[in-house]
Amino acid sequence: MSDKVRVLVADDEAHIRSLLKGVLTAMKTEVVAEARNGVEALEKFRAHKPHITLLDINMPLMDGLKTLQAIQAESPGALVVMLSSLSTLGIVQDCLEAGAYDFIRKDTPITEIKAIIKKTWEYYMQESRAAGGKP
Repeated sequence: MSDKVRVLVADDEAHIRSLLKGVLTAMKTEVVAEARNGVEALEKFRAHKPHITLLDINMPLMDGLKTLQAIQAESPGALVVMLSSLSTLGIVQDCLEAGAYDFIRKDTPITEIKAIIKKTWEYYMQESRAAGGKP
């Protein structure tokens, strides 16, 4: 992945944000912002225009699904990957239908997290090129 890929990490758990930031840094991406809740995630999405947004489903103030819907309303086709725990797998389908590209369970091994992010980015870029656009 290019070192110009900018990522927003939104999760209310500091250790999850820290873990993901480490994974993303190892992947040569730039974490442009972190958010602790859905309202902050939307504000930071607007301010930083990241290429990829990693968005937790369960967050205070505004949950991940509502945040995803707000992001998609403002930036249709934005690349958002949902973060979920076992207890939220039922809502993952709603998120995919609302425009999320993929999801990562929080108990996924780091090598698989990297593979999911890389695969999703490559798919997004192929779609973007096919549509004649840029991310």
